[in-house]
Amino acid sequence: MSKSLPPLNWFRSFEAAARTLSSTAAAHEIGLTQSAVSQQIRALEDRLGVRLFTRHARGLTLTDEGRKLLPQVETALDGLRVATAPYAHARNSAHITVAASLSIIEWVISPGLPDFHARHPDVTIRFVSTIWPDEFAVARADVEIRFGSDKQVGKGAQALGPDRLIAVARDSGPLGTMPLIETVGTSHGWAAWHQTTGQTAPQPAYFVDSYGLALNLAANGSGAALVSSVVAGSALATGKVQQVHKTSIDAAEKYFLALQRSSDATQSFANWLSARIAAADA
Repeated sequence: MSKSLPPLNWFRSFEAAARTLSSTAAAHEIGLTQSAVSQQIRALEDRLGVRLFTRHARGLTLTDEGRKLLPQVETALDGLRVATAPYAHARNSAHITVAASLSIIEWVISPGLPDFHARHPDVTIRFVSTIWPDEFAVARADVEIRFGSDKQVGKGAQALGPDRLIAVARDSGPLGTMPLIETVGTSHGWAAWHQTTGQTAPQPAYFVDSYGLALNLAANGSGAALVSSVVAGSALATGKVQQVHKTSIDAAEKYFLALQRSSDATQSFANWLSARIAAADA
């Protein structure tokens, strides 16, 4: 059977003493008495069978063995700090987890994050990317932005503003001259749009799996995309794309917001997001 590791506190005392070269300063830093730090360091030395410090009247110096051990202990302690940092945030009521599709995160939330942070500097946010309602059970988020039909999104979800499918492209011009970008996996697309307008439906040139990716292609000049007005709002406001036809059609699948944990932070985020979408739609 392998020998058990020395207690973590012994390594913490060693690292603090090695960094400060003082057992008194180390004790003050980690909240122990000077004698407790000295005892833990001696216990570690006895376990390892080496001397880690040379003791002087006014401080400590590392031995060669201590110098070899120190960087390895520092790396291990830093790794533990990084690994446990998210859990420290999770205990903070001002830390929230937001689950949403990449389309919403990239095109709706991200452009306004500086504004949200300016208004609520104490709120920290962890983003988790999801798409369909059944993925949210795994995400365990405080705020969920769900995509689907009224029946799919479940109870307690409120629609994020009026949502229509609109035709957008980087440059204005006749829609019939542009390659069409089709978002698959949704109920309504270019065929439904052309049926509404009475126009002949050309075959789309590109197929993508999200409104966000369709909007990316349109903004880069690849053609015209039929996308959610909620997703396109910021891109329209900043001139990255233009609406290239006045006709819009109803979106069978829309975006909904649901709060899974009620707090000042989650309510602030929900209010801010709803106001941002409403302003873009105005």
